[in-house]
Amino acid sequence: MERPEPGRPDRPAGRSRYPEPAGPDPAQPRERERERGVRPGPRRPVRADMRLRELSLRQDPDLRQELASLARGCDFVLPSRFKKRLKAFRQVQVQTKKEEPLPPASSESIPAFYFPRGRPRDTVNIDAVIAKIERTFAQFPHERATVEDMGCVAKACGCPLYWKGPLFCSAGGERTGSVSVHKFVAMWRKILQNCHDDAAKFVHLLMNPGCNYLVQEDFVPFLQDVVNTHPGLAFLKEASEFHSRYITTVIQRIFYTVNRSWSGRITCAELRRSTFLQNVALLEEEADINQLTEYFSYEHFYVIYCKFWELDTDHDLLIDSQDLARHNDHALSTKMIERIFSGAVTRGRKVQKEGKISYADFVWFLISEEDKKTPTSIEYWFRCMDLDGDGALSMFELEYFYEEQCRRLDSMAIEALPFEDCLCQMLDLVKPQSEGKITLHDLKNCKLANVFFDTFFNIEKYLDHEQKEQVSLLRESESEGPELSDWEKYAAEEYDILVAEEAAGEPWEDGYEAELSPVDQKLSVLRSPLAQRPFFEAPSALGTVDLYEYACDDADLQPS
Repeated sequence: MERPEPGRPDRPAGRSRYPEPAGPDPAQPRERERERGVRPGPRRPVRADMRLRELSLRQDPDLRQELASLARGCDFVLPSRFKKRLKAFRQVQVQTKKEEPLPPASSESIPAFYFPRGRPRDTVNIDAVIAKIERTFAQFPHERATVEDMGCVAKACGCPLYWKGPLFCSAGGERTGSVSVHKFVAMWRKILQNCHDDAAKFVHLLMNPGCNYLVQEDFVPFLQDVVNTHPGLAFLKEASEFHSRYITTVIQRIFYTVNRSWSGRITCAELRRSTFLQNVALLEEEADINQLTEYFSYEHFYVIYCKFWELDTDHDLLIDSQDLARHNDHALSTKMIERIFSGAVTRGRKVQKEGKISYADFVWFLISEEDKKTPTSIEYWFRCMDLDGDGALSMFELEYFYEEQCRRLDSMAIEALPFEDCLCQMLDLVKPQSEGKITLHDLKNCKLANVFFDTFFNIEKYLDHEQKEQVSLLRESESEGPELSDWEKYAAEEYDILVAEEAAGEPWEDGYEAELSPVDQKLSVLRSPLAQRPFFEAPSALGTVDLYEYACDDADLQPS
């Protein structure tokens, strides 16, 4: 027997490193081994891992020779060339499998559930709507519609009447004074194809290009058209000085109620969850604007503006902390007033640099002060009381505000409850979920959140609540039916007082009450210095107005 080759003890001596190529009539391997004098060993079976499972591998012409050798049962170490070819072939197979598209059944099995622009409806016949619009434009000279004609166009589109201003502006009518049928049809067809409910359509009509939300300035053309054409505001036509003041009030009320995220941007989802579009539709049916108390009431604007002007003694159209402290006969504590001017609920350069708030800020303050049961007002005062901004009111923060209440009660010769007793009452009232802190969610679930807030920073209302029993307070909060809100009650009472004082002929400082009165409906006749003084820049027809943008990025206090 020959010696094995050095360095390869497992290889018999004289044995070729590579297998011999197969000839036309090859001899059997065992006979060749006997001829070379090598003792034949037991024939080893072909290993299972040597068998290629992929049938397609046999189709590779470069590997047929190696496959033929393997089929004859040759026992040899695979050459490096064969290994590389095999590895490359398998990589191609894996890559081909990855590039195969997924079967469509997996996506079809999950139905669409998110519709940011409304759920598509198959019942809408876009061509029929466009044909109706074209017939409406055919009635106008040269098939062009002016702003006065847009009421008919809005009804042809199936929209409420007071969408006519946004429709006119969205089609470019404010630049040319009229809208052609071709331009309007192209604009409306695009909206019908992409927007599938009223909220998405309204946002698309008012928003700036490239946005998917509404800011305060976007509402100005729409509200200016309401001021110009609604019969309930006919007395304002000749008093353009008050157009921007009324528009500012309505815009702040819209964002106060609709913009639940406090972001300063109204999205389709927020508009969809609100009642704003229903109120816009009611503008067509209700001739008395004061019946729409949620946003458009002129009486409510009248009360808010008069209260602001009473505090603005220097008539610079801004109020500071000393001015605000005089509200309701100094009812608010100084600590709470400091928190209002700290930026907890205001976002403006005037507040941060000069310590003054504008009329837009005052609208939020007054509505929150007179109705502490709404979600926005609860968030408003919670932000003010949350000194460290951790999203919870600690016992320290409650004691911080209650200390001033005790001092003021002592100055009035009224014995105040110790803080421990007051705290027990408030915890029983709110019933917080976590011990030692009160969260925003706890206060929203409490039906007497107004009693809780007034206890810590409004001395006048705190004394009023103390005179009432808790049972009567609960009965008032649980009463069923369309009862007026606290804000509506306050606005109605204050409006009656203002009208009665004017009817009695009581003089007002600078004569502003007579000039503002909606009763005589002759605002343009009385031209006092106040009337000539601009409050904001009065917008032109369908123009723009410089408004205060209210924004807040506190994610911890988003409504639950």
